Amino acid sequence: MFNADLCKSPNFKWFGLALQALVVLSRHDDEPCPSHAIAKYVKSEATLLRRILSQLALGGILETREGRVGGYRLNRPPGEITLAEVYLAMEAKDLCWSGMLEAVGPHEFGKEIKGPFEQIIGRINNSTLEVLSEYTIEDLSRSCEIPTGL
Repeated sequence: MFNADLCKSPNFKWFGLALQALVVLSRHDDEPCPSHAIAKYVKSEATLLRRILSQLALGGILETREGRVGGYRLNRPPGEITLAEVYLAMEAKDLCWSGMLEAVGPHEFGKEIKGPFEQIIGRINNSTLEVLSEYTIEDLSRSCEIPTGL
């Protein structure tokens, strides 16, 4: 039986917040947007959002600018940023299914079942990336009413 509590890892929450922040930035003018403005819009803590945004910057999805007029902006057009790319930048892969491997013991049967479990987890991850590759930040942005220029 599926246990939804197993999938409540902070990284999945972070993935959701990352997507929301990117949608907000997709509607923002070309000027950098400060993290506190994005956090206010998505109703999140600015400190948490800065950690998420820094991962997106490391993943090449965002540009950052330091200083008084600093902030974040998309590195590419929103139609070129897939949800799969964001997912990988947030390192959200495997978390929900890694528990299957944790259940495998060092005994003989555990060693036998580990390979099939790894194959299943690999297929789940590939399927997830395949679905997420079909959507872009622009797709999400079109489905939301967000004012331009915050």
